[in-house]
Order: sequence, then C-alpha cells, then structure tokens
Amino acid sequence: MNDTNHYVQEMFGLSGTVAVITGGAGAIAGAFTTALLKAGAKVAIWDLEQSTIDKVTARLNGEIEGAKDRLFGYEADISTEKAVEKSIEATEKVFGAPNLLINGVGGNRGKCAFVDQDMETFEFVLKLNLVAGLMIPTKVFAAYWIERKIEGAIINMASMASYVPLSGVWAYDAAKAGVFNLTQAAAKEFAPHGIRVNAIAPGFFVGKQNRDLLYDAKTGELTDRGKDIISRTPYGRFGETEELAGALLFLASPKAAGFVTGISLAVDGGYLVDNI
Repeated sequence: MNDTNHYVQEMFGLSGTVAVITGGAGAIAGAFTTALLKAGAKVAIWDLEQSTIDKVTARLNGEIEGAKDRLFGYEADISTEKAVEKSIEATEKVFGAPNLLINGVGGNRGKCAFVDQDMETFEFVLKLNLVAGLMIPTKVFAAYWIERKIEGAIINMASMASYVPLSGVWAYDAAKAGVFNLTQAAAKEFAPHGIRVNAIAPGFFVGKQNRDLLYDAKTGELTDRGKDIISRTPYGRFGETEELAGALLFLASPKAAGFVTGISLAVDGGYLVDNI
C-alpha cells in the first residue's frame, strides 16, 4: 500500500467499528450500510420486519465482497428502552460491543393545513422521528457506553426542516428541529465521556416515503412540490443516496472527526443557501 492509500485508510478506515443502524432497511440507511461495509466496519441493521431485513442483507451480500461476515440483520422494535437493550445484547453476541449508532428511524405522514392537522397523526410522526428516532436509542446507548467506558459516536438524521420549516408537515418540522437541538445538547453532555454526537441533514433524496409527494405516479412528472424543491436547490436536482457516504464516513471516523461534536452537516445541493 502506497503512502497515499495508507493515509486515506488510516484516516477513514473503520475496521474497528461496530455500527448499528436503526431503520436500516430504508434507502438512505441502505446507502449508509454500503459505505460502512466498504470502509471495513461491521454493521448491524435493525428494522421492524425481518422479511425486509433479509432482502437488504441478501442484496448487500451479493454486491459487497466479504459482507456476509460483517453484516447482521436484527428485527428490532426501538420504541421501548427494554427492546433497545435486548437488541444491543443480540448485536454484541455477534460482533462485540457496538461503538457507533446511526439513528435512521424517521419519516412523515401526509401534508395539510395547520388547522386540519389530525393530532393522532401529529403525535405518531413526532414520536417516530424524535422519540424512537433519537431519544430512546441515544439514552440506552449512551448509558451502555458510559458504564463500559466506550468512546462511542452517534449520528442522527436531521433534515432541511431542522433549519427552515417545510410547509404542511407540522409534526415533521417540530421533530426535526428537535433532532438538531438535542444533537447539540447531547453532544455537550456526553463529551466528558468521549462520546461524539453529530447529525447529517440530507437535502431532498427520492425514497419510498416521499416519491409520491415529488413525482406524479401516473405521468412520472414532477409534482408542484417537486418543482418547488428543484427550483430552490441550486444544483437543480435531487440528491443521490451515494452522495451522503462522504459525510457519513467523516463523522463516523474517530480519526477524521475525533474533535467534531454537536454539528449538523448538510448535504443538500445548496438548498439552505438559496436566495433571490
């Protein structure tokens, strides 16, 4: 290995990392898993449905050489602390103690005027993104690491809505603003234990949850919402999930980002700097 390759491997290689990705069967989470495996990490993907997990692991095992021995899928409900503790135990038996948590659970349901917001739906989305999507796993992992004196790292999923509210998605806006806030607060609290807490804020990437919002299912053309987003994105397109890999590997690496905590790294094609 020449000096250049050795330096890059030393800086961004993750051979000593045992990562857990919650909501690991999603599109963005799948890109994260691919990046982590290629960087040498062991990866446990947690999701609600084993059949979905099996499809993801089968695909990745076929695409990435050596993935089979470094990939573990586990059917996990992260809505309670006990369930997260059980999932950590299962992961530890396979790979040893996890030292990286990626809080990938999240999503939205619908779009409406404020006065038409159904409160049951509002609470569901809030809990999905902020409680299951951050608070419960972070609490359990942090306690686990502090007790064992493990200098772990957490990467949360922020959003463009963490900075500027998106119209008509009230619970999602509130939750993602909370993700940004709690990322900063937790970073300060856990820093004395050597635990880093950061976030990635994707711009607009097309996935299962938002495809119908961005594209007309019948014509395949952009919806008005999709056109609005593109018009406000200086790069003039949606992101490709692979374009999140660099941000992930940087924040995951204790060598590259060992002194980085409490930030939210936007990968948005310029959406946040759009102006007139």
